[in-house]
Amino acid sequence: MSGKSTHSTPDAELFSCLAGEKEAAEAAFSELYARYSGRVYAYCLRFLGNRDEAQDVYQETFIRFYECAKQDREMTNVPGFLLKIARNLCLNTRRNKKRTVEFEDYQYLVQPKSAETSEFLQLITTALDMIPDDYREVFILREYEGLSYAEIAEVVDSSLSNVKVRIFRAKQKIRDILTPYIREFSEDV
Repeated sequence: MSGKSTHSTPDAELFSCLAGEKEAAEAAFSELYARYSGRVYAYCLRFLGNRDEAQDVYQETFIRFYECAKQDREMTNVPGFLLKIARNLCLNTRRNKKRTVEFEDYQYLVQPKSAETSEFLQLITTALDMIPDDYREVFILREYEGLSYAEIAEVVDSSLSNVKVRIFRAKQKIRDILTPYIREFSEDV
């Protein structure tokens, strides 16, 4: 891989280079990091709702990813594998320290255009924090990360039907939480 551009190299090939020579491993890691770091950080921030915790989990995700590459393993879905590592670390962090999600942590990712939009985004964030972790994680993976149901099932180690049910229930719970506010909001308009 030395001397060769990594921009068009497939993920699986880059992953296999991580276990090779130092120069090739560094180039491969840099490319995979460039491709997926934003996505992993956004996932951690949405899941944890705190920048400092998200940054810690995000960094630990890439450390563990690099360590896994040293083992003899075949990789077919690098972004899914990274999100699976991040998910497990996020769950551990949440288990160890139950917190409320603060809205200002989300403003890093989304800049609201009006006070009403800002208030509504805060309500969504609060609703997300109120639903169980297993519903929240699949909702985030589907709605924010854009993963397919099959990809989500792989990331969370669950059946496809279970994932569909969790997403349905997550949406239902969020809708139930937000309904009174939506009614009030629409009456004010």
